Amino acid sequence: MNYQPFSRESITAIAKAIGDTQHGLTGSEIGNLLAELHLYDPGPITKRRRLDEAFSDWQKRNGTSDRVITFLARAMHLARYADNQELFEKRRSLLNPPLSIEGMRINENGKVARAKQAESLTEIQKLTNSVKAELKRRKTHEQVLIYCEEEVLRHGYFHAILEASKSVFDRLREATGADLDGAVLVDNALSVKSGVLAINSLATTTEQNEQTGLCHLVKSISGLYRNPVAHDPRLKRDVAEEELLEALTLISYVHRRLDDAHTRSA
Repeated sequence: MNYQPFSRESITAIAKAIGDTQHGLTGSEIGNLLAELHLYDPGPITKRRRLDEAFSDWQKRNGTSDRVITFLARAMHLARYADNQELFEKRRSLLNPPLSIEGMRINENGKVARAKQAESLTEIQKLTNSVKAELKRRKTHEQVLIYCEEEVLRHGYFHAILEASKSVFDRLREATGADLDGAVLVDNALSVKSGVLAINSLATTTEQNEQTGLCHLVKSISGLYRNPVAHDPRLKRDVAEEELLEALTLISYVHRRLDDAHTRSA
């Protein structure tokens, strides 16, 4: 199948992505693939420029992007990543933004597939955000996503954790009708002795311990995520992607337990 040639700008961006200094193909991998596909190889220059010139030469001589697509499909073949899924996902996250402008993407099977064409920077973010995709894969609770989706799309992980943690305390206030905050709110809502809410019948020691555990967990979320993030300057708090996913998964778990909560009888 013949594909329309990519724009000059897209070719440069794709070459930059797959030739990324830290996460892209190695120089030997690039050389091997260029040789296998009979693509022009300009020789020992920077990886990005080498790929840019190779891809551009093919498109100029043949008027299609099909060999560029074949190169990407070979580069992203699942067999290359059998023992390194993290690298596969990282390369996908680098390639999909420029590919989305051409109406394509690298799917979860490593194939180059048709996709909705992005026509703005906002659409690129929505279509290619790997963190959002991972959160959906983990079936993150909808209350978490409602509170922090915008921050996740903008890769504002520092504030995404803050907004997600707020979702728990807002939910407790709504469920109890109490105008409280922090540990006082949590005790009012979930303490075994006098809490308004219960996540089980509280009839046995095990169930009471479970309720107490959730109570302590929600207080820990305040201590671990809400208070430090709210008070630390953003420039002094570098939040990695994995930390974000772990935090939102924990907060999502709390919401799932609250889904089962009922108001205790007086």
